Amino acid sequence: MPVDVPSRAGVSTEAMLATIADLVALAPRAPGTPGGRQSADYVASRLRGAGVPEVWIEETQTFAWSVTSHDLRVGGTPVAATPVRHCLVADHEQTGSAGTGPDGVTAPLVDIGRRRIGGGRREVRPVDVAGRVVLFDLDFEVTNLAMLPMMEWFHDPERRLLSRDFLGSGNPYLTNLTRVMTAASAAGAVGVIGVLRDYPESTSYHNEYYRRSTLPLPGFWVTRSTGEHLRGQLARGPVSATLVLETLREQVPARTVIGRLPGRTDETVMVQSHHDSVGPGAVEDASGTAEVIALAEHFGARAAAGEVRDKTLLFTLFDSHFTGYHAHRAFARRWILDDDAPDDIVLNLTIEHVGLAARRGADGGFEVSTTSEPRGIFENVNPRLKVDLVRLLRRHGVTATCLLNASLTEFSSLGVPTDASFVLTSGVPVISLVSGPLYLYDDADTIDKVDVEQLEPVGRLYADLVDLVDTRPGQRLGLVPARLRRRLPRGRW
Repeated sequence: MPVDVPSRAGVSTEAMLATIADLVALAPRAPGTPGGRQSADYVASRLRGAGVPEVWIEETQTFAWSVTSHDLRVGGTPVAATPVRHCLVADHEQTGSAGTGPDGVTAPLVDIGRRRIGGGRREVRPVDVAGRVVLFDLDFEVTNLAMLPMMEWFHDPERRLLSRDFLGSGNPYLTNLTRVMTAASAAGAVGVIGVLRDYPESTSYHNEYYRRSTLPLPGFWVTRSTGEHLRGQLARGPVSATLVLETLREQVPARTVIGRLPGRTDETVMVQSHHDSVGPGAVEDASGTAEVIALAEHFGARAAAGEVRDKTLLFTLFDSHFTGYHAHRAFARRWILDDDAPDDIVLNLTIEHVGLAARRGADGGFEVSTTSEPRGIFENVNPRLKVDLVRLLRRHGVTATCLLNASLTEFSSLGVPTDASFVLTSGVPVISLVSGPLYLYDDADTIDKVDVEQLEPVGRLYADLVDLVDTRPGQRLGLVPARLRRRLPRGRW
């Protein structure tokens, strides 16, 4: 029932910016770090303060990977480089120390550029990389152009989504790293050096743990200019590289924060983001976490004023986003796939990355725009809710945003490239907002990259979505009705 409270209590730009600043101050917020534990405690405290009556932390085992020593030399000369994250891992359950030894591995350097290792006419033969260190270019393999077949509608008054720059740019998440590492290892290479060719002059690129593939060799990242220097050396004759890398991988708890605001029924709307980060993580994903906390404050204030909703709200902030999504999978098994799941989750609303656009600048650094990084909303909801979503996007001025049809990916093992993927493939309809700015996995993801003007519009959009679906039949919110969906393949990951 409606209550007399401020219509947007909690959903304010100033409040969300303060939350983002608090989370950035705790960085890095990775599992197993002090910041990781503190960020989970902070989020739980904020949900309790918002008036959410049931708040707890669920722990799932994941893995912390760290470097104890590293050095890269080419031709005997030190090279500025940082280790490839999660390398020297040959088994998903591996723990303990791994490395090259204090003297490292020394081998001839071979440059494959953007070519593949294989038996094709245009590929590099495996025999040519055996016993060598492979120099390769990191490719952001999936450009935004590839998303066009999924695009249903867009709100883009600035005409950013169909610009050549945007369509030709790649997402820093989907790369050729695992393919190159897997092929190089199988061919007998002893290490890899990745050139961040299409990236600013930064070696603080923090790749994820990609879950489906391991990275068994030692590896380093170097900048484009360093890569050009190394190639110049190779052009003058054979060069050897020495890689010294010692790592430690430990099993640690991932801490998922859950806040439950009960409704009249156990039909539940899940509001989601993730609180962990490797670097400062202002956009990835303090921005999403701030949105979820703001929504908890908004609906908590309404509950305190006497409102009783039909549907239960579940505010969920995940951990392990960068270490294999162990928390996400455990949640999906317990809360969705199990026959005795605590609630009936009928819709997922995920918010990630409310950030400004950026590109490689003329000086080699990150050139940050004053405009929004174009966003996609992956969704598989029914036509009525889809039309409502379009209307709300325009009403609230959520710009540079397109709808991407995720209906087919619901039944695949791949899902979608968002934090909601495991919920989607477990059979829950999603409305999942995400963007992929160039700095997303970099230490350059600082608070100045947050799209301040869009924080409140995004929050208002999601608040209205929660209200819209409250009295609608939960089993019919998806494009495929729930009864039919439950008979189709689910939980493939």
